[in-house]
Amino acid sequence: MANDYTKILDTITPEVFNAYMQQYSVENSALIQSGVAVADDRVSKMITAGGKIVNMPFWNDIDGDDEVLGDGDKELGTDKITAGADLAAVLYRGKGWAVNEMAAVLSGDDPARALLNRIGAYWLRREQIILTSTLTGLFAEGGALEDHLNKTSAGIDGAAILDTKQLMGDHADSLAMLEMHSAVYTELQKQNLIEFIQPSNANVKIPTYLGYTVVVDDALKPTEDGVYTTYLLARGSFGRNTGNPSDLTTFETHRKASAGTDEFFTRRAFVLHPYGVKFTSADLDAGNITPTNADLAKAKNHEAVYDLKNIGIVGIQHKLVSTGGTPSK
Repeated sequence: MANDYTKILDTITPEVFNAYMQQYSVENSALIQSGVAVADDRVSKMITAGGKIVNMPFWNDIDGDDEVLGDGDKELGTDKITAGADLAAVLYRGKGWAVNEMAAVLSGDDPARALLNRIGAYWLRREQIILTSTLTGLFAEGGALEDHLNKTSAGIDGAAILDTKQLMGDHADSLAMLEMHSAVYTELQKQNLIEFIQPSNANVKIPTYLGYTVVVDDALKPTEDGVYTTYLLARGSFGRNTGNPSDLTTFETHRKASAGTDEFFTRRAFVLHPYGVKFTSADLDAGNITPTNADLAKAKNHEAVYDLKNIGIVGIQHKLVSTGGTPSK
């Protein structure tokens, strides 16, 4: 048994791991399935080239009054289209595991194979925590999106969510996903409006509410007063890009023969960044080459460079009906 799982580890190369993570993410990530997170080959190439910050360039919208045409006696004026600077931090993250061969001997099972089968799900959960940390920073006091937060003393229901999506005005139709705490999800389940869909290219059933894909994350903890924050995200509001710098070993193994232990390590370089919000690096904890989740949760590290309606992220602060909130009228 021990020799069998050692052989399994030996067959996995960084290229195999990279392909596995790409396929697993496409099939199982609610961010990707909902269309909230999109990839840009240009950004992936920048990550692969190395560095701590990548440019996510964009063109500002055009505006200005139109002009009345003349009868050959007037020329139309010209305005310019200008570019903006949207900067994203590259996140370099890694995780290692170890399996002792005696675990296989005593259990009669294959713990190494079990671990390998769970790596994809592990990294998707970590991406979810990164998303939550980023949202916390965006909507913190003085944050880039504080003005797109609907603060209500009422409970959460369909009316409250519709009031929140109205913060997007005529851009509200782009909203596609709700991210919430499990207690909020349970509250909405009691309203019997949670439905499930299974996309043709996915292996999981995805919950929806009012047509929005639902993602449940208990990292969205309530305040001491029982106030929760639930977020609505638009399609294409986040860029999710991965790269493979030549000097970064994304998967490798090591065997400690004296202990009978196999170790394997994963490393990733990726971006999960809200389009239209520049990462400023203004308030970073010392001792790390790239931002921690705590850094992502700081308001000073985010600066809006789009019009807020074009950023496509809104939030609602609310209580639960069961803890004193009342549904919206």
